[in-house]
This record gives sequence, structure tokens and C-alpha cells, in this order.
Amino acid sequence: MILEMVKSEGISHNSYVIGSKGELAVIDPRRDVDIYLELSRKYDSAIRYIFETHRNEDYTVGSLELASRVDAEILHGPHMDFKYGNAVIDGDSFDLGSLELEVMETPGHTMESITLVVRDKDISNDVYLVFTGDVIFAGEGGRVDFFGESKTPSMAELLYNSIHQKILPLGDNVLIYPAHGAGSVCGADIREQEFTTIGYEKKTNPLLQLKKEEFIQHKVEEKLYTPPYFSKMEENNQKGAPLLGCLPESNPLNPEELVDLMKNEVQVVDIRKPTSFGGGHIPRTLNIWKEGFPAYSGYFLNYEDPIVIIDDNEGHIPEVVRYLVRLGYDNIYGHLSGGFPSWYMAAQMVGQLDMWSVHHLKDVMEKEEDIFLLDVRKVNDYEKFRIAGSHHIWVGDLPHKINEVPRNKKVVVYCDSGYKSTTACSILKNDGYDDVSSVLGSMGAWLNASYPVIK
Repeated sequence: MILEMVKSEGISHNSYVIGSKGELAVIDPRRDVDIYLELSRKYDSAIRYIFETHRNEDYTVGSLELASRVDAEILHGPHMDFKYGNAVIDGDSFDLGSLELEVMETPGHTMESITLVVRDKDISNDVYLVFTGDVIFAGEGGRVDFFGESKTPSMAELLYNSIHQKILPLGDNVLIYPAHGAGSVCGADIREQEFTTIGYEKKTNPLLQLKKEEFIQHKVEEKLYTPPYFSKMEENNQKGAPLLGCLPESNPLNPEELVDLMKNEVQVVDIRKPTSFGGGHIPRTLNIWKEGFPAYSGYFLNYEDPIVIIDDNEGHIPEVVRYLVRLGYDNIYGHLSGGFPSWYMAAQMVGQLDMWSVHHLKDVMEKEEDIFLLDVRKVNDYEKFRIAGSHHIWVGDLPHKINEVPRNKKVVVYCDSGYKSTTACSILKNDGYDDVSSVLGSMGAWLNASYPVIK
């Protein structure tokens, strides 16, 4: 049996290639599909089927892109009006060499969610593994809030039934391969574990210890964020995203060309780390560090204005282009040739961001200086513990809640470690806030210094 997990870092998405005896299936492919073609060549096997476990919300699925390159059928659940592919229903089965893939309808996360049940018929008729999509993860269950507050209880009940009536009875030894890992926005608290088993989840997954009523109440009370780009993903993944043919190229721009471009509507994103951005950056740019780019760009970038990337000329542009493609951004325009050094060597204007240590913040607070201390962590983290006197706005909500931040005070921003706080500061500066500072190390450094928090 062939089984490969393909990870998309940043959005914690897992797609899979499974097959036997010269035939393959791909489950939940991403949009940059070259990896699946490489695996097809590696195993000298043809891709026959492309399964979608549900209409994904957090990335643009690559089913149409892949099907345009290979002779494969696209298959997904029946309870959504997809504009491409074919619907499968409970009990449908598909052969791949010695493998049988059986469809189980498992609604809850979405109505059309399916689970793929895999048996290796050359060895046994017993179930070997399941691809569960967003129904169940390691230590967590899928979110159920995409259809509005009024429908959350009924979706939670469907999810409970799918898990307890369909997945758990398959057997304790059955392997679970979910569509997401730790850090995904598609689950509240997914464990850092690539795969798990039904038996292990029955023992360790907190949600599986709850009775139905408790499970539903827990899901109703979950506080999860829905990035604005999700609506674009839902559209792409129901109607089908435009075909790429190949990955787009990023146009190299010299400083003078970028200056001219910035006279119009353009989205310039600096992907360097907070300390680099603080030391010097192009004015009116947004800072999202490279490793956080897949998770946070969808909160701030639109799908119309051209996108330009700034780095330190370290060769990260192709990687960032992939990140953008996976999120459905086809408005990639270019990057600053030579990176930020080419900007200051051309004697262009350079902005800076004031960076505070936690010790300086503590001193200022003890002197009772008049500052607005802004916590941009997730609300669950803020409610667990926070610095006294801080105000909360999740960094992803800052653009449309920016008027809650006073313009007549010094604004000091902290997060978990100083990365999201610098993103927040770049948003504030671009909106005309001049006196802003980011706290280096933020809450992590504050706790390491044994400074007090409110719980």
C-alpha cells in the first residue's frame, strides 16, 4: 500500500495520496498540485480519483487543477450544489488495486462532509484506516459554527452522531488521518499529532468523554475566529477556482518602480521578522512574518489590489507565492528585487517601529504613565491571563475595530511573542497612528521575567 501525507505548513492542512498496484487517489489536494504529480511519477502509478471530504473553508482546493493534468474523477459529498465533480453517497465504494475506499456520510462540520473508510482486501476485510476530513482530529472535533448561531446546536448534534454512531464503531485499532493538525483554525485545540487511532481518541480526546448534551453545549460555547478570506474559499471550492496551469511568476521590481506603484492601490507586505521590520521598513507596508504568512494574510489582504512582497533577498519569494496561491490569491504582482537592502541603498525613505522590552513596559507601568496597552492575542488566551490594564482586540479584528484604539495616547501592543504585535503596529501606523510600540517577546517574555498577570 502507498500512503503519503502532504503537509501545507502555516494553515496546518493535510492532504493524502493513497494507492496500490499502479493506482492512486488524492484526498483534499491543495491548489499547487505539482507534489501529487511528483508522487505519481515516483510510484509509477496513475491518479484515478480525487476525493474532497467537504467544501474546505481555509484553502482553495486543487481538485480541478489536478484533474486538468491527469485523467481522474472528482468526488465529494451529496449535500451541496457543487459546480464540478460527482456526488457520492453512503456505501459507495471505489477500488484501487487491493484497496477498497468506502464512503461514509458524516455531517456536522458541514452537511456534505464524508469520511473515507479504507480496507486492504489482500490482507483483511477489516477496516485499516479512515480519512476523516474535519469531523474528528487528534484531541478535538471539527468546528460547527459556519452556518450561523441558530444552526450551531443542530450541527453539533450531527457531528456528535457522526463520530459516535459511524466512526467510533469501526474499531479501536483503526487509524485516523484528519485533514488538519495543530494550529489549524478548523478546530479549537487540535493536538500536535499527525495521525491517531479510534481507541486512542476514545481514551484521550476530551470531547469524546462528553455526553451528547454536554458535547452540544461545549460546541455552542466555543469561541473561534473566522478569517474574512473564508468566504472566498467557500466560493472557490463550491464553484471551482480558476485554473493556473503553472505557478504564477512574481515580477521583480526596482525601488523606483515600487515607488510609482505605491501611488495607486497596492498591498505591500513585508515578510521579515519583527526585529528587522522595527529596525527599518518601507513606509505604509504591512508586516506579516514569513512563517505566519499563510495563517494571517487572509485576515488583511484583499483579492483585487496587486500584492507586492518585501523580504531581505533571502530567496523566500517562491515559497510565499505558493502560500498565496493556496489561499486563492491570483493578484500576485511582484516583489522588491534585491529585497529591502535595495530600498535603502537607493536612498528611499525608511520607516522605523519603536520596540520595547518587557522591562521597559514594566517601568512605564510602575510610573503610571498614560499609555493604551493593547493585547492582540486570541480572546481565549486573554481571558486566561493578561497584563493589568490591557485592552483586548484580536489582531485579525483590528482593521475593522481600529477606532476602538485612541489616537491621542501612546499605544503599546503585545501578543504571545512579539510577532502578531508587530503586525498590529504596522496596521496602526498605516492608519495614521504615529506613537506606537511593539513589545519584544510580549507575554512569553513577561512571564519569563516573573512579572504579574491577572487571571
